[in-house]
Amino acid sequence: MKIYINRQHLFKEIDYPDRYRKNNLFKTVLVIFGVIFSFLILVKPFEVNIFQQKVSYIMICCFHALIPSLILYFYFTGFNYLQAKNHQNENWSLAKEYTHISIVLLLTGVCSFLIRDIIYLNSNNWTWNYLWEEVRNCFVGGVILYFFMRLAVFYFESKKDSSLIFQFTPLNPKIEENTTSTLVYIKTQVKQDDFSLDVKNLLFVKADGNYIEITSCNNNQLNIELKRISLTQFEAQVLEVQNLFRCHRAYLVNMNHIKNMTGNSQGYQLSFGPTTDKVPVSRSQLVAFNKRYQELLSP
Repeated sequence: MKIYINRQHLFKEIDYPDRYRKNNLFKTVLVIFGVIFSFLILVKPFEVNIFQQKVSYIMICCFHALIPSLILYFYFTGFNYLQAKNHQNENWSLAKEYTHISIVLLLTGVCSFLIRDIIYLNSNNWTWNYLWEEVRNCFVGGVILYFFMRLAVFYFESKKDSSLIFQFTPLNPKIEENTTSTLVYIKTQVKQDDFSLDVKNLLFVKADGNYIEITSCNNNQLNIELKRISLTQFEAQVLEVQNLFRCHRAYLVNMNHIKNMTGNSQGYQLSFGPTTDKVPVSRSQLVAFNKRYQELLSP
């Protein structure tokens, strides 16, 4: 029987998870410590001869819950620091998620092995067999815990009222006529690369490192241009244009040209008539997107 793996789904770019961001990382660690400690106390999955214990079982549970929590905290603290230091976008995918979690579980297994002499009286503590056992147990328990917590997060997120738009009505093109000027002059870091943009024809802008890819349509003629400017710098110069909205860290859209929208509480997918490309609205931007849409929809 063949096992099918959706590689496209694994490597599809998604938002960097809030649980690993600096502001939420400590909360994530506390939750993980509490869940692991409670599980070990209640279930007692690994029976150990009481005469081989140097410390009480509660202390052993504390050690086994504290180690992965600390490793996760310092690992992603360092990762976030390096990303910020190198001015890199937090590109993320399920493949990266699983890779980083695997590294955390491996480090946890190794550290659990290294502390065996602190908590157990056993002459065979320093053997390859116990190293394999600790790493194996961390991966088995860690994978189950990880997917259980992901399901729990998905369930509670789905219960929230995110003011979702279930039926999207394209905006009235007349809204564009209210714009004082549709031509915007964009300044870049290099004067000779400065350019003018008619926002009336703009569909969306996609970030590409220190460049942006501008997709526009004039008289049903699709046009894609590459400009040397970051999306953040570009956005700062078009803030006064109300129908332009930063819907994702890598995308800015002209809401007047959105033809259709699909999605749920995890995010939207926007469609534009002249192109088959889809533009995502990240989960963190749903409320702001809906608010801007309602403002533009009102007469």
